[in-house]
Amino acid sequence: MNQTMNTIALSAGEQAAERLLLESFARFWAEHANEDLRETYDRFISGTPLLPGVALRAVAADGVLGWWVLPQGFDGSGEGPFESAILFLHGGGYGLGSAAAYRGFASQIAMRARAPVFVLDYPLAPEGPFPAAHDAALAAARWLARSGVKRLALVGDSAGGGLALSALASMVGASELPTLVAGVAFSPWTDLSLSGASMSDPAVHDALLARDYLADSAAKYLGGLAARHPVASPLFGVPAGLPPLYIQVGSDELLRDDSLRYAHRAREQGNDVLLEVWEGLHHVFQLNVEELESSRIALDRIGRFLMTQLQA
Repeated sequence: MNQTMNTIALSAGEQAAERLLLESFARFWAEHANEDLRETYDRFISGTPLLPGVALRAVAADGVLGWWVLPQGFDGSGEGPFESAILFLHGGGYGLGSAAAYRGFASQIAMRARAPVFVLDYPLAPEGPFPAAHDAALAAARWLARSGVKRLALVGDSAGGGLALSALASMVGASELPTLVAGVAFSPWTDLSLSGASMSDPAVHDALLARDYLADSAAKYLGGLAARHPVASPLFGVPAGLPPLYIQVGSDELLRDDSLRYAHRAREQGNDVLLEVWEGLHHVFQLNVEELESSRIALDRIGRFLMTQLQA
């Protein structure tokens, strides 16, 4: 059983690149401070470039909304059937984000994994409170099964990473679903009660997330439900029988310990988990493939993992 935790140190050059990148983040959010938050978030996420050769196909079928992101060599119709696929669940604190904004990031995964990626548009809070996002993820998995997908990996970032882990927990042993072969989470939000030590650690300087923002996002998503409900906070409902998991997180994150504690509890249940902590890096640093070599290396590792699991 794989029970590995790796810590990856940054070179001096990467540390300098990270400093410049964080300065650009501060300028971006200051410049757009008075604009619509959902539009600004999508503009920020859309900075991850769409790789050449990737085909995009919008989906609105059986109540499922989103985009197919197809690497070279797959049916350009976007209809499949695809025997193996990735279901991607986007971040944004359950209240921000869209499948369209994440197509560039999904293309980085699709090309590396050599697999079709379906990016789901799930209901956003507060208009669509818990369990709307969770139910949409399960509905998408069932739709993929009806579309011919036999092997499925779930991937998500931040809140989407927590949603992916929650959906995987609900899918273990369920019928009418593809075989679950892998789960990948980039800086997952696994504890909406915000009880992790990194949430109050003065040594953690998160450039992208604030505790007040997370608390507000959790309240809007939960709609009065207890924050430790295991479907909303997968940290408190880790089952046995999960597929192999790969989790990456930066050390300078409020959500750092959401990853560490989840990996520990998943291993206690006998699950296969690989956890990487990238020193000195920010929340979902994998988005910044143009600025950071570390982002490209991290995604290369994820791509190889997914390709191996999907083709097994």
